[in-house]
Amino acid sequence: MLLTFQAAGKTAFHLALGLLLLVFAIGYAGASRADDITLAVASNFINTAKQLAADFEAHSDHRVTLAVGSTGAHYAQIRHGAPFDIFFAADAATPKRLEQENRIIHDSRFTYAQGQLVLWSLDAALVDKTGKLLEPEMLKKNPFAHLAIANPRLAPYGLAAQQTLTNLGVFDSLQNKLVRGENVGQTYQFIHSGAAALGFVSLAQVIGQDEINEGSYWLVPQDLYSPIEQQAVLLTDKKAARDFLSFVRSDAGKTVIRTHGYRVGD
Repeated sequence: MLLTFQAAGKTAFHLALGLLLLVFAIGYAGASRADDITLAVASNFINTAKQLAADFEAHSDHRVTLAVGSTGAHYAQIRHGAPFDIFFAADAATPKRLEQENRIIHDSRFTYAQGQLVLWSLDAALVDKTGKLLEPEMLKKNPFAHLAIANPRLAPYGLAAQQTLTNLGVFDSLQNKLVRGENVGQTYQFIHSGAAALGFVSLAQVIGQDEINEGSYWLVPQDLYSPIEQQAVLLTDKKAARDFLSFVRSDAGKTVIRTHGYRVGD
């Protein structure tokens, strides 16, 4: 009887232990599947990135945290060890520089979008989308106190704005009217708050369902500034980070990017 009891006790113990290990294994497997990733994203792309992250999270167990800022600032942070898993820059030069410095996962650099520059104002009558009001002489005479651009040294959209004004022949004459944001996100805030009557921002910041949300605008012709080729790189080899980039490059991801005002390759 004692032997039978001991056998039964061992059986029960082993069964309980087996179930406990099974529960632990299932929990561990679930935890290993789910992961948190941090995406450093250029200011112009923040609205699009939010949508991409939400769509990705809706179909996975992973979670995406967004860190928004200028491309130049993110570059400095990455060089100083910022814990980013992915970097979505507003240019191609910065990701290429990180690649040359061996700070990215090999062969992860790719173009995710091509940005479009727009001159935008909350005043519905200030900017003519045909460009008629932006002929050099008209731009010089327009009765506005401030025109906002992003810092050309830090933000690709700021460089594009400077190139546009230079090619229009009005950059020097507008020096006393220019206000510079640290990034294109801050530049947008200058205009939206009324601190600047108009300014150069990303089309993606002011577009909704293929239409400008409010105010007036001029979509700057591509021949007035260098192409804004925006590239992304993988900074860590997390599976969740790779999965997110795969989603961005999928047809579903490209559709999101296009509807937010960017050009996307095939």
